[in-house]
Amino acid sequence: MKKIQIYQVDAFTDKLFKGNPAAVCILEEWLSDEIMQSIAAENNLAETAFIIPIDKSYAIRWFTPTVEVDLCGHATLATAYVLFNCLGYRDPEIMFYSTKSGVLIVSQQNGILFLDFPTDTVNEITVTDQIIACLQMKPLKVYKGKTDYVALLESEEEVQDLHPDLNKVSELKARGLIVTAKGKTVDFVSRFFAPQSGVIEDPVTGSAHTTLIPIWSQKLGKKEMIATQLSERGGKLICIYKGDRCLIGGSSKLFLTGEINIE
Repeated sequence: MKKIQIYQVDAFTDKLFKGNPAAVCILEEWLSDEIMQSIAAENNLAETAFIIPIDKSYAIRWFTPTVEVDLCGHATLATAYVLFNCLGYRDPEIMFYSTKSGVLIVSQQNGILFLDFPTDTVNEITVTDQIIACLQMKPLKVYKGKTDYVALLESEEEVQDLHPDLNKVSELKARGLIVTAKGKTVDFVSRFFAPQSGVIEDPVTGSAHTTLIPIWSQKLGKKEMIATQLSERGGKLICIYKGDRCLIGGSSKLFLTGEINIE
């Protein structure tokens, strides 16, 4: 019987039962893709992260309940929280390596964890009938990043009150659909829908902010911004634009620790 350490952490929040929950599994070597996918499905969280130590860094992979994804911010934040606070990691920053997203660094500053991620490549595209059908309204603009569509709406209220056609969203050839608008008390707000990736609405999406940060930095003329994701659980993110890299900061809270038994 193989026993695997597992932690569940609420990321991008300083309160339990808020933010985005992620599972973190500590491995000595990779399990088969099928077993890791089964663990993620059993956890039934937006993301489960798996890590193995390599020299002084960690290889990392992320799975939703249905697919492996190229990048996940909140599960990486949760993983760094576990290493810093549960497993005695002492250096000021942790280096992760993903075969799909390259080098990812997480640092700790005054109790806040900062993801150092590559900034997405984003282009404005034509507003299509398909996007209008997804939103059931016409957005101001539409952008396309490497994995997601972004729809710019008129106001925070429109983002908050949006009821997208999830069947139409699931037909998009993308990881998911981000909707965003200028915030009233923060710089910008967003929501993220990815039914095609097994996530109806993600509570807080760190990776989506690699796409949102360059858009809003240009629109607002600012390098440092505060963002809120307007999901039911909600989450707050500190966003810093650094050209080809961006910093995404937030707090985390430990919910549970345990063991998985694999025959």
